[in-house]
Amino acid sequence: MRQPSVHRARVATVSLALVVAAGAAACGPKDNDAKGSAGDSAPHKGGTLTVLNSEPQTDFDPARLYTSGGGNVPSLVFRTLTTRNRENGAAGAEVVPDLATDTGRPNKDATVWTYTLKKGLAYEDGTPITSADIKYGIERSFAPELSGGAPYLRDWLVGAADYQGPYKDKKGLSAIGTPDERTLVFHLNKPEGEFPYLATQTQFTPVPKGKDTGTKYEEHPVSSGPYKVVKNENDGEHLVLERNPHWSAATDAERKAYPDTIDVRSGLDSSVINQRLSASQGADAAAVTTDTNLGPAELAKVTGDKELAARVGTGHFGYTNYLAFNPTVKPFDNAKVRQAISYAIDRSSVINAAGGSALAEAATTYLPNQKSFGYEPYDLFPAGATGNAQKAKELLKQAGYGKGLTLTLTHSNDKNFETSPEIATAVQDALKKAGITVRLQGLEDNDYRDKIHSVKTEPGFFLAHWGADWPSGGPFLAPIFDGRQIVKDGANFNTGLLDDKSVNAEIDTINKLTDLDAAAKRWGALDKKIGEQALTVPLFHPVYKRLYGKDVKNIVISDWTGVLDISQVSVK
Repeated sequence: MRQPSVHRARVATVSLALVVAAGAAACGPKDNDAKGSAGDSAPHKGGTLTVLNSEPQTDFDPARLYTSGGGNVPSLVFRTLTTRNRENGAAGAEVVPDLATDTGRPNKDATVWTYTLKKGLAYEDGTPITSADIKYGIERSFAPELSGGAPYLRDWLVGAADYQGPYKDKKGLSAIGTPDERTLVFHLNKPEGEFPYLATQTQFTPVPKGKDTGTKYEEHPVSSGPYKVVKNENDGEHLVLERNPHWSAATDAERKAYPDTIDVRSGLDSSVINQRLSASQGADAAAVTTDTNLGPAELAKVTGDKELAARVGTGHFGYTNYLAFNPTVKPFDNAKVRQAISYAIDRSSVINAAGGSALAEAATTYLPNQKSFGYEPYDLFPAGATGNAQKAKELLKQAGYGKGLTLTLTHSNDKNFETSPEIATAVQDALKKAGITVRLQGLEDNDYRDKIHSVKTEPGFFLAHWGADWPSGGPFLAPIFDGRQIVKDGANFNTGLLDDKSVNAEIDTINKLTDLDAAAKRWGALDKKIGEQALTVPLFHPVYKRLYGKDVKNIVISDWTGVLDISQVSVK
C-alpha cells in the first residue's frame, strides 16, 4: 500500500509503498461520535460542499487510482462491486455490497467468485450498467498507459500476468466470465478468501467501452455514482462534481449524497487549509479536507478553543510506523542485537516526536490494534514507556558487544512526523542509554524511498511504515513477510527479507478462508509468531485529527479510512 506521510490523498501501494495511516483501537470519532453530531439539525439535501486539499486528485480514472475501499472523492463518481460500510468506527471496517447484490459467492476453495449486479443500475446518461462494462473496466486497468492502480488482479486472475489491456489485446481476459448482463465470474490462480475486499478497488468500476477515450477518460469519466464530473482543471487541482440524475438511492445504501455540488480545490498549503477551516468564513463554513491533518502546534491551539475542538474529527486507520532491520547486514544478523534495540526503545519520546499522544499511539505489535486486522495484544520485548536499557545491555553483552555498539539509522528528511529527523533523534537518544551510539543518515524523501525499497541498497537499520489496502491482516503481513514477495530487481517491501516456509504456508492457508473473522484470528497469531524473530520494532500508530467547517453535518469516520467520509456529510 502507498505510504503517505500524513494520510494525504490516497491510501496506498503494495507495489509502491501505502497510505497509510493509523491503526489504533477500534473506535470512531472521539470528539463527535455519532451521525449528525456536528450540530443539532438533521442532515438535508442541498448546498455546496467545498473540499480543501493539499494534494490534487490526479489521474481521475478508475483504472489509474489506487484507493482503499473506493477512495473518498473517487467513490462519489465510481461505484464498484463491493464497497466499505459507511459507519463510524469498527463497523466501518466491514465490506458490503455496492453494484453487486452481495459481497460475492465463492466456490469451495475460493478460487472462483461469482457476482450478480443489482437491477436498475445506470450511468449518468441513463444507459444501463452491465457485467461487460465491469469486465472492460478491469481489463483497461492492465493497459500500460493507464497504470497506477492496485497490482493484485495481475497476480490473482488466471492468465493475467502478461496481459497488456484491451487496446493491444482485444480478446480480453478469459479469467472474467460474463454469462449474462448481470453476472460476473472471476477465476483465480489461487484461493483468495478476501476477494470481496479487493472488489472495492476502483478497477472494478464499470466503464462503457464506447465512451472510453483512453488517457483522456479522466477528464470526463462516465459516472456510476451519485455525482458526475463537470469540471477537471489542471489534472485534478480543481474538480467540480454535480448530481448524477440517473443515480438511484434505491440501489445504493451507502452514499447519502446530500450536497448538490462538490467543489474540490487542491494545491493548498496545509497551514492555509487549517486556517480556512478554523475561520469558517463564507464557503469555507461548508468545507472539509480529505487529506490534511492538524499538526501538533495547530492541535494545541484548537484544543484550547471549545468551538474549534467541537469541529475536530478523530479517526484511526490500519497503519504502523516501525524500525526495520536488514538481517543480511551486520550486526543485525544477530537476533540478540535486534532484541536489544527492541528493549531499548523509548516509545514515549518517539510519540512526543510524532506530535504527542493525541496524534500517535504506542505500538508493540506489527498489526494495528483493531479487530478487523486480527489484532492479538502482545509485547515480546517489554520496554515499558521509556525503554529497558539494562535488559538491552545484557543482550548486547551476550551478543559480544559488551563495550557498546555504533550503528547508522537511515531516515527521511521529509517533515512527516513518521520517518523524519524528529523520530530518528528520539530513537538515537533512547539507544544511547543502552550503550548504542546511533549515527543518523538523513536522505531526501525520494532517495530515502529508493534506498530502502531496493534489495541491493537496503540499509541495515531504518525507519519505515506500512498501511493496509483493506482492513485485514493479509495486505499488512503478506507484502512485508511473505518470502515469495521479495522483489530483487524492483520495489521490495519485505524489509526483513524473511523467507520462512512456515510463514509462507500459513499465509496460503489463511488466504483460503472465506470466514473473515476466522481469518482475522489466524492473522493475529501469525503476527505474534513473526514478531518473535524481532525483524521490526513497532513504534506507533498515527491518529488522524482533522477540522471541518461549522456548517458541516453528519460526520462519519470509519476504521477503514480513519477520515471523514464525504459521501455522508450534509451542509447548511
